[in-house]
Amino acid sequence: MVLDTETTGISIKEGHRIVEIGCIELDDLVPVNKFHTYLNPERKVSDKAFEVHGYSDEFLSKQIKFSEIVRDFLNFIEGKNLIIHNAEFDIAHLNNELSLIGESKISNKIIDTLELARSKFPGSSSSLDALCKRYRIDNSRRVQHTALIDCDLLAKVYINLIDQKEPTLNFKNEQSSELNKLNSEIAYFKKIITPSKDEMSKHKEYLKNYLKKNYY
Repeated sequence: MVLDTETTGISIKEGHRIVEIGCIELDDLVPVNKFHTYLNPERKVSDKAFEVHGYSDEFLSKQIKFSEIVRDFLNFIEGKNLIIHNAEFDIAHLNNELSLIGESKISNKIIDTLELARSKFPGSSSSLDALCKRYRIDNSRRVQHTALIDCDLLAKVYINLIDQKEPTLNFKNEQSSELNKLNSEIAYFKKIITPSKDEMSKHKEYLKNYLKKNYY
């Protein structure tokens, strides 16, 4: 499962909170389900964070609080491996939100794509945008950071990082299977009909008298 958050700022020690959570569940690397919510952080968004995601204090003040969605969120990620880019940041903020309402910390297995990228391409930029460029993944929608868009891009990056091809629907096999099924259901003939001597004689006469000869 791919996960991403947006926050009011970087530091938990300065009281920064989560403003958005996005998750995309993968089944055999194919997206099958999602969880998404905006959150009221109950504090102001820093100027730098606003430049990143563009969520205003007015917009966020109208959203639900983390405590109202925590059970749905935990149920959604239960037992799943979490694929996160720079996991230390997101997990720290999620655990902070959980601790504020007396919930236990996240115990899921974490796959950090930032660490994977740094290990695979040492010395190169490992940002999500840089990885999209490396793998020729269209990130033109990422004008600002939003959790679901980042999750979608990260899923594609992750598939490439583990040297897999993006899953495609096997139309060829499906069509072949449907064709075989159709062929088995169709009766192309009932029986072989043998022409009589009289019919064959008339046929030869027709060919002789009515068909034009080919002089070329």
